[in-house]
Amino acid sequence: MPEQPRIFLASRNAKKLREMERILAPLVPGVQVLGLDDVADYDEPVEDAPTFEGNALIKARAGVAATGLPSLADDSGICVDALNGMPGVLSARWSGPPKSDQRNNELLLAQLSDVPDERRGGHFACAVALCLPGGAEHVVEGRMDGRVIRETRGSGGFGYDVLFVADGHQRTTAELSVEEKDAISHRGKAMARMAPLVAAALSPGRSSSPAAR
Repeated sequence: MPEQPRIFLASRNAKKLREMERILAPLVPGVQVLGLDDVADYDEPVEDAPTFEGNALIKARAGVAATGLPSLADDSGICVDALNGMPGVLSARWSGPPKSDQRNNELLLAQLSDVPDERRGGHFACAVALCLPGGAEHVVEGRMDGRVIRETRGSGGFGYDVLFVADGHQRTTAELSVEEKDAISHRGKAMARMAPLVAAALSPGRSSSPAAR
């Protein structure tokens, strides 16, 4: 039997790993997406780049160096117009350590409490980087426009999904089915662009080091 295609995603977020696997599956049947908890420990780099693309590359480069596997990393966040594009690359750490979706959402709501509905626009941005053992690198981007509402709604997704309603929709991205979200989300759009590159990297004849435990 052919070896199961495997790729490393520099994340411990189980929902993000499954999301990535789900998006890749149509083009890479049987793909296994390994996360940080599936490989030997290594020193994770500081995400100190000023852009989503830069942070994604930092993580993907560290991943391929540590595992020898084709490595994906994404950096994403919410950019709110009334906050001059913030939280942006600071989205996951907006309320300070330790990381907490609930505290991040509470802080964002508090910061926008006096902002009228017509000025609560913003977008989610995502950059996905793929670094290959041979040194090749690819970066793609995706974007989802919408608005921040005044209360949390829904139990799906993660991060700020409970506060965000995409343009053309009435439900938050946390209230959408995974199929609906994948079709419109910033990460779904970026991964749709990245999937053919991953498929080519994992095609027969390309070797990857079995670094997973």
